[in-house]
Amino acid sequence: MKNIFILLLMVGCFSAVSAPNTGLPIESFAALKRVNNVKLSPNGENIAFITNVSGELYLMVNELETGKRVPVVKSNNHEVFLDWYSWANDDVLLIGARYIQYERGGLRYTKTSMLSYNIKTKEPVKAAFKAVELRNEKQPQFSDQVLSFFPEQKNKIIMQGDFKVPNTPGVYELDLTTLRKRKIQKAREDVIRWYVDRQGKVRIAKKMDGTTFSYELYNEEKDDWLPLFDYEVFSKQSVSILGFDKNPNLLYITALEEGRTALFKYDLTTKQRALVYSNPDYDFSGGIFYSQNTGEVAGFTDPHIEDGVMYWDNDLAKLHRSLRKALPKDDYDIDIVSTSNDQKQYVLYVSSHSSSGAYLLGNRTKGELTNFANVYPDIDETVYAGKKSISYTARDGLKIEGYLTLPVGYKKGDKLPTIIFPHGGPMARDYANFDYWTALLAYHGYGVLQPNFRGSSGYGYDFLMQSIKGFGLAMQDDLQDAANWLVAEGIADKDKICIGGASYGGYAAMMAIVKHPETFKCAASFGGVSDLEYIVNKARHFTNKKIVRKQFGTDSQALEARSPVNFAQQMNRPILLVHGSDDSVVPVYHSREMADELEDKNKDVIYIELEDGDHYLSYQPHRIKTLQAFLDFFDKHLKD
Repeated sequence: MKNIFILLLMVGCFSAVSAPNTGLPIESFAALKRVNNVKLSPNGENIAFITNVSGELYLMVNELETGKRVPVVKSNNHEVFLDWYSWANDDVLLIGARYIQYERGGLRYTKTSMLSYNIKTKEPVKAAFKAVELRNEKQPQFSDQVLSFFPEQKNKIIMQGDFKVPNTPGVYELDLTTLRKRKIQKAREDVIRWYVDRQGKVRIAKKMDGTTFSYELYNEEKDDWLPLFDYEVFSKQSVSILGFDKNPNLLYITALEEGRTALFKYDLTTKQRALVYSNPDYDFSGGIFYSQNTGEVAGFTDPHIEDGVMYWDNDLAKLHRSLRKALPKDDYDIDIVSTSNDQKQYVLYVSSHSSSGAYLLGNRTKGELTNFANVYPDIDETVYAGKKSISYTARDGLKIEGYLTLPVGYKKGDKLPTIIFPHGGPMARDYANFDYWTALLAYHGYGVLQPNFRGSSGYGYDFLMQSIKGFGLAMQDDLQDAANWLVAEGIADKDKICIGGASYGGYAAMMAIVKHPETFKCAASFGGVSDLEYIVNKARHFTNKKIVRKQFGTDSQALEARSPVNFAQQMNRPILLVHGSDDSVVPVYHSREMADELEDKNKDVIYIELEDGDHYLSYQPHRIKTLQAFLDFFDKHLKD
């Protein structure tokens, strides 16, 4: 009882009920996370995390016994972005960094690099995976692609990189002490990805030829590569590899089972697959994870199973059960995100329907669980009421699910100014977890509905495929149907509905006031697509050009008919456009051209360009500026 009491007391520090908070600045929602990505070193002596100090991100290492903290690297996510980090062993941290490369003609693309830091020597971070000029090597575009950590050799990892021919990577063993690399698999034509088993052997090659993908398995006896799987992109035969079992002849994959993505175990010897998990209503959308203690696959995650996780590892299952006694599943979501090698120390992520989440540090030997940090310290149930799962029926009878966020204190019968907020992708989906966009808008009195419109992932193959050549068609109508549902439910004021979104969501917002101006009073787009024909034409510069053409089609007339940039004259609703100048996913051209067309026709448009901004609002001042612009825009047109 003592340990449980300590835990409940600690949890209360971020979820205690207090008076409603009505004066939070926008930074409480729009700032980057205060603390993120907390990980224990394998020996459990140190903990690393990323912390935000006034918009500057620091990767820190905290010595648990002494409490001493050491900053490893700093980034403002403007010129250089911190994408990931990992403990390679007890002493070495590897860091993935990203930046934007410029080419003549205005072409922008992403480059990455990997850095190494030794907490014992405390020498400055070093580039870890480098080209050697004497070998006539050129630095790859992506230099942070780790394939495997050696379970038995803690000072070595396996990586892939294309040092000779672009987009044709070989496989290298990297010594983390000397930072010297040794080629263990030469590059092969059309191979874009290699897979390594838990013993460190290169076993599978993934190839791309236009729109065809294939996997080949290395046969050691024949010293040859033999066919394993092959499929056409967007086809029902698609297969994804999640990882090897500790047994090198067992592989975990995802593939379709009765129209839904399912988890399978595949025997590389017999070529037989065994179903591990499937859901008749939803795609499997999780992954496998490994025990730090045994090296075995410890279980899998999926949002549609109880607690979102299935433990096969008895020790982790026991830990999870003990935590559940103190943190009931009706009140809290819990996730063991990191453990020491012996699994006696761990990091627990705890969230609830009305909190943004917190990291806790656990020590099973001492029976302790203590609060480490809250992700968004100002946000609790006094300002955020969480998301409610809803569903509605589209005009053709298709069931559409989504998530509704309402202001704290909302009473049934209140009619709210409302925002329809479609996700990006579009082959993605929204979940019930906290996000800063909807939390901010709900805090300021808006109802916000995030529909998982047709074309979203997670609802089966047929549902997903409706996004192929589907921009502006039925998937667009699903958004108007969402607004109509809110009106019918008595939640939305029919005269006070706008639409906003980012990336594909920005496209959908622009297209909504072309196609359904009677429903939406205004539209706001961040990083939105406006010209589908431009996307298809620009794809010729990239290796995935045939996939892009298959996704969007090549019928110029059809592409023009579904591109908002061609309908500026018809846009008679106010529109806000925000775009980063260095967006390498959706080029800034889309919003510049859209703004020019609207301004030429004297339409009500505001265009904000974020200097050096990316597609993800990674830089805190850009995120704050964008969310403030969205909020001011919606307030002007729905409240004034």
